Amino acid sequence: MSPLLSVSDLQVGFGRNPEANRIVHGVSFDLAAGETLAIVGESGSGKSVTALSINRLVDFGGGRIIGGSIKLKRTDNSVLDLTTATEAELTKIRGAEIGMIFQEPMTSLNPVLTIGTQIEECFRLHRGLTGRQATAAAKDALDRVRIPDATRRLKYCPNQLSGGMLQRVMIATALACNPRLLIADEPTTALDVTVQAQIMALLAELKRETGMSMIFITHDIGLVAGIADKVMVMQAGRAVEQGELNQILDKPSHPYTQHLLHSVPHFSAGRAARSDFSRDDSEKPTPALKVDGLTVRFPVSGSFFRRPTGEVHAVEGVGFDLLEGETLAIVGESGSGKSTTARAILGLVKSTRGTFTASAGKTADRTSAVQMVFQNPYASLNPRLRVDSILAEPIIAAGGRASGETRNRMVTLLKRVGLPENSLERYPHEFSGGQRQRLCIARALMLNPSVLVLDEAVSALDVSVQAQVLDLLIELQREYGLAYLFISHDMAVVERIAHRIAVIYAGQIVEIGDAASVLSQPKHSYTKRLISAVPTVDRRRESFALDTRQVPSLVRPLGFEPAAPEWRRFAPDHMAQAEA
Repeated sequence: MSPLLSVSDLQVGFGRNPEANRIVHGVSFDLAAGETLAIVGESGSGKSVTALSINRLVDFGGGRIIGGSIKLKRTDNSVLDLTTATEAELTKIRGAEIGMIFQEPMTSLNPVLTIGTQIEECFRLHRGLTGRQATAAAKDALDRVRIPDATRRLKYCPNQLSGGMLQRVMIATALACNPRLLIADEPTTALDVTVQAQIMALLAELKRETGMSMIFITHDIGLVAGIADKVMVMQAGRAVEQGELNQILDKPSHPYTQHLLHSVPHFSAGRAARSDFSRDDSEKPTPALKVDGLTVRFPVSGSFFRRPTGEVHAVEGVGFDLLEGETLAIVGESGSGKSTTARAILGLVKSTRGTFTASAGKTADRTSAVQMVFQNPYASLNPRLRVDSILAEPIIAAGGRASGETRNRMVTLLKRVGLPENSLERYPHEFSGGQRQRLCIARALMLNPSVLVLDEAVSALDVSVQAQVLDLLIELQREYGLAYLFISHDMAVVERIAHRIAVIYAGQIVEIGDAASVLSQPKHSYTKRLISAVPTVDRRRESFALDTRQVPSLVRPLGFEPAAPEWRRFAPDHMAQAEA
């Protein structure tokens, strides 16, 4: 049988002279009906450009197909070359025969239109439905992707839904007209591990129901193992290796594929946890950071005069201590309160109550003792300033003056994070993503802090760059005796860097203790759910269970005070909240 999709010697260029600015160089592959092809590679490898070329969306981003063919087998068994198809033909195919899920739902959905209006558009365009028929079809589409209370959600705008719900809306829109081919471009990258597992389970279930083919683009080898039939590895715009899933994972032949597999942190349920630090209770060292009873609440206004009618209990009674040279990872889903906890410690969010002290028990001087490295290195650096001005900012903000000694420290730190001295005269746009994050780390170290707060500090980086930055952080910790508060939703990364783990759920820590113990023997049901949702290369053909449980609302009436939790100790350094 002829394949559903056949791509042959695809070449794509950008700009006024696309021939001289080729991004994709001669990519070829076939996709059979009902088959899933995973395209993997780092940023800039050309995987998304290849996917956008299939339905000619690359035309709207300044790209142009300059060679090769993309042949699609139509429902009537005719074959259409999409590279030469007219815009009228492509309009009929997009959505109806080829559906697409993009990486970031917030930028893919119109923020001023309701969810229902945007899904109904597909049915109006491709199936000619109008009025109540289109609305009923949109509701069925939301039911299909397991969104509860679909009738009410149709009236919501995108900002009223969580990231996981928005991605489900994107899937509902892409599958609205039962396309025979679904292209999913990094559909779970921005999602937490439990929501990611639900999206993967949903895609697998919908694929079984409809028999559609899928092109799944990702950099996560663990996800590839759970969904793909075939894998194509891309580097610098070329397909350097492709074959059956087991062949690629077990016997990769290209050095780049081997590099990718080696770079990705593989979750091993605590077996790979760090063992270079242990707590000696007999010595009772002074914590580098101690947090006690931290509570953060935000008012909810509902009346005409904007008087508060309730409060969001974003963080409730969080407490922990962090020793010199130790890494405590805080893990949890979006909205669980982990980033709010970090921002409250730094004074970026006002706390309702609670105390935090740093360095020898003194009240934390947040301009020096505790510094932060944010998630996005692109947004963390002022594009108008040179690196020397960027690194001098913390000194000036703390009341100091840039001097020769300051410049010497800049040079020392740049060298320590693996950047040359001439970086001082350059601007942020002249660096790669990994180099920018190294600059952020160097800036955080300018005031010689005792604690670094790292809020998803490696999640925006490619897997190989991520591995380099994690190794750098571990080296810096050993050299300077730094304490790390490491916030992440990636359990494989957490296992690689953490000594201890605190699991936060609905604003409260529900389990805390030694990383190896928590990951290998989780006690709280939520911790077990987090760990069971982690994708790994060992989970081949092991489907995730579709879990529709919702995180409880954090909105409480004014004056409400929750009961103090009951804790149970399972090991010298492993506790969890008792569950009803």
